[in-house]
Amino acid sequence: MTSDVVVRTAGPDDADAVAVVHHGSWVETYSGLLPASHWETDTLDGRTERWRRALADGVPLTVAEVGGRIVGIALAGDAVPVGEHPPVRERHLFQLYVLASHHGTGVGQALLDAVVPPGTPAQLWVAEDNPRARRFYERNGFRADGARVDDPDHGIVAVRLAR
Repeated sequence: MTSDVVVRTAGPDDADAVAVVHHGSWVETYSGLLPASHWETDTLDGRTERWRRALADGVPLTVAEVGGRIVGIALAGDAVPVGEHPPVRERHLFQLYVLASHHGTGVGQALLDAVVPPGTPAQLWVAEDNPRARRFYERNGFRADGARVDDPDHGIVAVRLAR
């Protein structure tokens, strides 16, 4: 368990580091699930530009730092429909990404607790074929409710978890 995790709100100056975590986590997690062609358009440069705009616009992203380096990001807010599925909770965890080198250290838990405090009813969508993430959320009281969305752009099936 990492004891020196600092969880804070991201600012515009964090965009480059946030993009490294977001893109790096996607590469680590989804390389085996996405076609190689995906990475031709999903680039670190593209994510960096998107995060520069988003953070400049005030997106309330939460980051986790270890040793002064951002190693995880999380974003939660008001729930929205996904595909044909209306929300089943008011709170929605949109993103939680931690670099693989920090899996199992408590960084993910610190981020989840910061954006969706323990016991808070919430929902999220997770790749059906991401067993590590699913186990993490299940340990935190989230359960699949039967809703599924097929993402034709990425070829990934996502399942909704709620608590």
